[in-house]
Amino acid sequence: MAKVNFTAERVAAFKCEAGKQQSIMWDAKTPGLGLRVTAAGARSYIFETRLEGKTIRITIGDVRTWTVGKAQAEATRYKAQTDQDIDPRQVRAEQHAAQAAVKAETAAAALRESVTLGAAWPVYVAERTPHWGEHQISAHRKIIQAGGEGRKRSPKPTKPGPLSILAAERLVDLTDARIEAWAKVEAQTRPSSARLAMRLLKAFLNWCSAHPHYSAIVTRNAAKSAKAREILGKPKVKHDLLQREQLAAWFREVRKIGNPVISAYLQTLLMIGARREEVAGLRWADVDFQWGSMKLGDKVEDFRMVPLTPYVANLLAALPRRNEWVFSSPSADSGKLAEPRIAHNEAVAAAGLPHLTLHGLRRSFATLSEWTETPAGIAAQIQGHAPQGVREQNYIRRPLDLLRKWHVKIEEWMLEQSGIEFQPAPAALRLVPAA
Repeated sequence: MAKVNFTAERVAAFKCEAGKQQSIMWDAKTPGLGLRVTAAGARSYIFETRLEGKTIRITIGDVRTWTVGKAQAEATRYKAQTDQDIDPRQVRAEQHAAQAAVKAETAAAALRESVTLGAAWPVYVAERTPHWGEHQISAHRKIIQAGGEGRKRSPKPTKPGPLSILAAERLVDLTDARIEAWAKVEAQTRPSSARLAMRLLKAFLNWCSAHPHYSAIVTRNAAKSAKAREILGKPKVKHDLLQREQLAAWFREVRKIGNPVISAYLQTLLMIGARREEVAGLRWADVDFQWGSMKLGDKVEDFRMVPLTPYVANLLAALPRRNEWVFSSPSADSGKLAEPRIAHNEAVAAAGLPHLTLHGLRRSFATLSEWTETPAGIAAQIQGHAPQGVREQNYIRRPLDLLRKWHVKIEEWMLEQSGIEFQPAPAALRLVPAA
C-alpha cells in the first residue's frame, strides 16, 4: 500500500481489508510508523524497521490513547535508536524492569512500615496448621491473645498472652533492644511462659525471613538475642512425681472424684505414662479391647501402639460412649475432656501430697517402672520417648506382646502398692489356625 500522510481523519477511516487478518497503512512523513487494523477491529500504531539485517516490529499503542502526533514522535525516537544500532525493544524492556523494581521497592517499603507482629502471626499459624498438632495450635493462639475474653469454667476473663504486648509492634521494630526490654518485663511475673513465647517467636521470625513477603523486613532474628535469653533465665528442672509410698493416697482420692471420666483419665495417665494430650485425644476407634492395644498420637512419630493393660481396659470399658472420644465431655466445644487439672489438684490436696502436675504423672511412670526392673528401653517406648543410641534407633524392634509383658507387671505393682484389689477377667480363648 502507498504511504500517506497520517491525519486523525485518515486514521479513523482506515479499515481492515476484507478477507485479511490485518491491514497496515504506513505514514509518509515518519519513517517506520504504521497503523495496524485487525479483522476483529483492534487498531494500534506500530513501528517497523531493519536492525542488524533483520526486520523488527514494535507496537507503540492503541489509537485511543495515542494521538497521531505522539505516535509520530515515538516512532522518530525509535528510529533514532536503531540508527545507532540500539534495539528499542531491549531499551523498553529495561525501562519496564526498572519501573517494576521501583514499584516493588515502594510496595516493600509500605509493607515494612505497616506490617505488625499481630498481623503476620495469624498468617504464620494458618500456613503451619497442617503440620501442627492441636496442642501446638492452641499454644500459638494463647501466647499472643489479647485477653479479656470470658471463660466457661471460671468467672475470671482470660489473661493477655506474653506476646500480646508486642502484637502492635511493626516487624521492622522487633530489634534486639526491643526484645530485651520485653524480656525484662515478662521475666518479673511469668518467666516460664516468656521462655515459651521466646521459642515460638524465634520460629516465627525464622519463617518470616524465608517468606516472599516478609523476608525484606525480617533480616535478623532478634529472638536469638543471647542477652534476652539470659534475662529470662534457664528453666528449673521439675521434680514433681509420685513416690511408691504416695500411690495409695493418690489412688484413694482420685477414685473418689465425682466425674468418672476425669477419674479414669487421671488413672490412665499414670498407668501408661503418656502425654496428657495423647490420652485426651484417644478415640474409641483407637482402642482394641479384643487384642489389648491402644493407638496413641505421638510427638515423635505419627502414632504409636501401646498395650491396653487389664486395669486400664476395665476403666475404659465403664465409660459412657457419648461420641468418638474415650474421655468425652458434654460441656466442651471439642466434645472431649479439656481441663482435668482442677479436679486433680483438689484430689492431690485432699491426699495431703505435694503439688503434682499432670506431666508429673508421666514422670512418675518413668520412675516407678524401675521398681519392677523394667528395661529402660521398654518403658521409654511405652511412653513415646525417642530411641536413644544406635542400638535402640536401628536394631531393636519390640513387638507389642513384649511391651505388654512388662507393662502388665508395672500395672500390677502399682495396684499392689496402692492396696487396690483387682482381678482381671479371664482372657478369651483365641483360635489358632492349624499348621
